[in-house]
Amino acid sequence: MRLQKNTLLALYSVLEFAFDPTRHISASEIAHKYEVSPHHLAKVLSELARSGYVESVRGVGGGYRFAANARRVTLMDIILLFEDFTPAGGDRREPGESTPVGQALASVMLEIDEIAKATLSSITLATMLQWIERNRQVPSRASLQTATSARIGGQGS
Repeated sequence: MRLQKNTLLALYSVLEFAFDPTRHISASEIAHKYEVSPHHLAKVLSELARSGYVESVRGVGGGYRFAANARRVTLMDIILLFEDFTPAGGDRREPGESTPVGQALASVMLEIDEIAKATLSSITLATMLQWIERNRQVPSRASLQTATSARIGGQGS
């Protein structure tokens, strides 16, 4: 499953807001952090606000803040604002689709999509925030290797 850019921006943004629901974060701050156009992000934030997940706060010190319950909102709730999960098809047919091989592959792909949807529906924003916090506390492998190399290199001086 590949998510559209707007969907990813919505997930990044809502998790940023949910991390500290009392803090107002400007669209430009998030746009800068994720290296996207503030204008493009504004459209995404507008949809999140219209859906009640974030609230726009005007004026000095304004911005956006989280307005939902992180224990109840799932990743799929946010994804469904931007993605259409209706079955593909319609008038468009792929070569080989009606063959036994094509039908078997289509069944496997459909099952994978259903597993992905079920997983995304079971992960709340609160769970994601716990994972993010855990990852912040555990140094990455690359930073551990850099620190180890610096210590080894520094001992010979």
